[in-house]
Amino acid sequence: MGWAEPGRAVRPGVMSECRSTGVTPAPRGRSPPAPPGAAMAAAPRPAPHPQQQHPEQRRAADIIRLLTLYRPLLDAFIIDFFTEDLWAQLPPAWQPALASASPAQLAGLLRGHGGPGAAWPLSLLAFAAAARALAFPRGCPGGSPRPPCQSSHLHPLLRRHVKPKKQHEIQRLGKLLQRLSQATSCERVVDIGAGQGHLSRFLAFGLGLSVTAVESDGRLSGLAERFDQELLQELGKMRGLGHQRPPRRCRNPPVHPLTPRAPRHVAGRLDPAAPWREFLLPPDPPGPGSAAQNPLGGPGGSEDGGRVLLTGLHACGDLGPALLCHFARSPAVAAVALAGCCYMKLSTAPQPPGCPLGYPLSASVAALPGHQLSYRAREAACHALEEYEGRLRGGSAHLRAHCYRAVLESLIRTADPGKRHLGLQPGRKAHALGFPQYAHLGLPLAGLDPAGVPLDSGAVGAMLEQQHKVVAFCTLGQLLAPVVETLILLDRLLYLREQGFHCALVPLFNPRFSPRNLVLVAARTPLATVVARLDKDSKDGDSSEDEDLREAESPREGQSPHSPGHRPQ
Repeated sequence: MGWAEPGRAVRPGVMSECRSTGVTPAPRGRSPPAPPGAAMAAAPRPAPHPQQQHPEQRRAADIIRLLTLYRPLLDAFIIDFFTEDLWAQLPPAWQPALASASPAQLAGLLRGHGGPGAAWPLSLLAFAAAARALAFPRGCPGGSPRPPCQSSHLHPLLRRHVKPKKQHEIQRLGKLLQRLSQATSCERVVDIGAGQGHLSRFLAFGLGLSVTAVESDGRLSGLAERFDQELLQELGKMRGLGHQRPPRRCRNPPVHPLTPRAPRHVAGRLDPAAPWREFLLPPDPPGPGSAAQNPLGGPGGSEDGGRVLLTGLHACGDLGPALLCHFARSPAVAAVALAGCCYMKLSTAPQPPGCPLGYPLSASVAALPGHQLSYRAREAACHALEEYEGRLRGGSAHLRAHCYRAVLESLIRTADPGKRHLGLQPGRKAHALGFPQYAHLGLPLAGLDPAGVPLDSGAVGAMLEQQHKVVAFCTLGQLLAPVVETLILLDRLLYLREQGFHCALVPLFNPRFSPRNLVLVAARTPLATVVARLDKDSKDGDSSEDEDLREAESPREGQSPHSPGHRPQ
């Protein structure tokens, strides 16, 4: 294991410096040149000739080459910072610059905007540049780090029970599905993993689409139906008064009136391995009432032979790949729009016979040596890069949380070497505590008595003084997180492309408050018109939401300009 430099032996467990020059834009038909150190990594089998590869395939191959070089960094658990001496495994030329870097300088390295007075080694700059060049663009994280308290694009009745982040997401994804509906002449939508039905409710009541909401948790389905009934009752009252209440703010174009068209709720689990005519399994545990028909189970695909659109808003783990497989197998599905999450829950090899893999899906990625992603790597792909950058720029107290946990891990392993990587959560506001208080909360969760652990020793103090190194190490991992997510999403896109479908990856949500913001769209017809219209929708939405935010955050009478505002959970 290690990063090799030409002509230099690598000590076990040490990542020696790789003198690379980064990834440069490749001429047509050629892959970007590999860093010289790549030749010393685990030698891959010959890949298809570059001229036989599509740009997405070349990008996937380049990502795997980069991840192979920095695999020790990618697979490291930050809680092992002291127990595994992770700092000593960094390239020696990187260590002085990272150890002396301020949080603001680390933020500049993370986003490629430079930093005040930073002087980085060229090999570190090359690593950062290569990671940024290979990751999919995540859109412009403009505006506030928090969404508007209330979205002006949603009818007031559709905002009830919906947090600001979710309001932003359902409005954007709903607009995309509306565009897909218009492009495919398909008005039926099946929302998989519908939860409390917020997206389904907006699609049905707000956009007038025919929606089937599928959810395996009967409690969430019950809540969704209750919320639907509340909304129908409010609509009835408004009709009795002869009007629908307008939104409070009218600077932006008014939202459309609602239609009394509730979604249909189906209790069931998606079966990833079943034929498309056997789309759903009963909920587990089974709920009351008779099992509903599969939304794709009729003679022509859906219950009455019509086509449907499939969607999943942050479909967890294997649910995302299952949606794509059902789209590929079912002629009844005209298009799919998927935002994934929880990549660490994806099924990877080895699996028992007959169990489908969540990654890789495509033959292209599966054929690339070194494509495997560890649990730790897939977990890293779920990180919120923009949020971490904001903490660095602001010098947030949250930055000490990783150091606290790494020190606690060292104390636990010293007291009981058999206890490793326990899922401890000493509290949501642990960063606001002193370390002794933090340890008194955490040690009992590991079955240890704080009285028997020396919390005021010189060794504990020495570890706490290395918080800046822990933060720097985390920053390097954050650089690779979008690259891993890009590989996972590229794999899904290539899977669909291999079967002849039209695909696009759209940075649909603002990444500052919706980190999993890339939505994979696929259809049996071209998508250029849909994507072009979305660009205009996004620009219009950003400007109006920023205006709402300024209004929401402007101090009111009796409120200090520095009073804490609403923070979404």
